[in-house]
Amino acid sequence: MILLTKIRSLFNPSMYQGWGNTRKYFEGWYFKVVNADETRAFAFIPGISMNESGEKQAFIQVLDGRKKTAEFFPFEASEFIPSEKDFTVTVGNNFFSSGRMRLELPSVMGELVFTVTNGWPNPWYAPGIMGPYTFAPFMECNHGIVSLDHSLSGSLVINGEETDFNGGRGYIEKDWGHSFPSAYIWMQSNHFDTPGVSFKSSVARIPWLTGNFTGFITGLLVDNHLYRFTEYGGARLTRLDVTGTGVELEFRNRNHLLTVSAPTDKATPLAAPIKGFMGGRIEESMTSVISLILSETATGRIIFSGQGRNGCIEVSGDTKTLMPRI
Repeated sequence: MILLTKIRSLFNPSMYQGWGNTRKYFEGWYFKVVNADETRAFAFIPGISMNESGEKQAFIQVLDGRKKTAEFFPFEASEFIPSEKDFTVTVGNNFFSSGRMRLELPSVMGELVFTVTNGWPNPWYAPGIMGPYTFAPFMECNHGIVSLDHSLSGSLVINGEETDFNGGRGYIEKDWGHSFPSAYIWMQSNHFDTPGVSFKSSVARIPWLTGNFTGFITGLLVDNHLYRFTEYGGARLTRLDVTGTGVELEFRNRNHLLTVSAPTDKATPLAAPIKGFMGGRIEESMTSVISLILSETATGRIIFSGQGRNGCIEVSGDTKTLMPRI
C-alpha cells in the first residue's frame, strides 16, 4: 500500500511525499494570504519534521508580514495526518488543501476558500516544478508549487481581530527533503497592477554526485502563459548581485530575457530544517517590491514590465557561491 501511495504522490508533488520516512526528513507547505486592500499579509506553514534519531514533531508556523512577527505551534507527530489520495493535510484541528484552509490555533481561528488556483505544468515525464530532478532520490531539498495565484474568500480572527479576506489573493508552495540549501535566494509576488500576474524565483546551491551546482527555477505567469526559466530547461542565470539593500537577477532562455530587481526590507526569523530537525533559522520579508522586465531576445520587445507588491524574499547563506560563470 505504501509503495502505491509513494508512486501516486511522486506524480502529484502537492501531496505528502514522506511516506515510509522515519528519520532525517521534513515536509512543509507555505500558504500566503493577503487581504483585498493589502493591509494584512500572512503566511501559514504546516509541516512535519523528523530528526536523525527518529524523533518526530508536527508544527504550524504563522508569519505576520506587516507586524514582522512569527509564531511556532508544535503538535504531536500523530496529529499530522496526510491523505493517501490527494493533497489534504490535517494538523490537529487544522485543515489544509489546495481548495481551502481551516485554522484553529491559540491566536488564529477561521476558514479561507481558494478559487481558481493556477499550478505549474505537471507532465508525467517531469511532474511539477522540479522537472527531471523529481526522479533523483537523493536531493537535499525538493520544491513544489501548488498554486501560483488564486482568489480568497472567508475571514480569520487573528489575535482577537477579525480580518476579511474576501477578494484577497493567495499563493501556495511547498518544500521537502532533509535540509534547506546552504545558500539560496527565493522571492515571490502575485500582486501586480495587471490582474493574474504571478512571479516566483529560487536560486540555490545544489549538492550533487560530483560536487554541487547552482540550480534555479523561475516562472512568470502573464496572460495565462507561464514563462519559465530553469537550469534543467537550458536557461541561464546571467546576472546575480546581492548587496545589503537588495537583489538583482537576470535570466535568459532561448527566446526571452527576464530582469529582476528586488530591494530587501526588514525580515522576520522563521524556523528551518537542518537534517530534518526544525532547528535552523531563516529570515523572510513580506513587504518588498519586486520589479520585473520580460523581453524578447531577438527583437528586444518588452512583453511585460511591472512591480510586484507584497513581495516575499529570503536570502540565506553565502550567495557568492551562486554567482553565474559566464
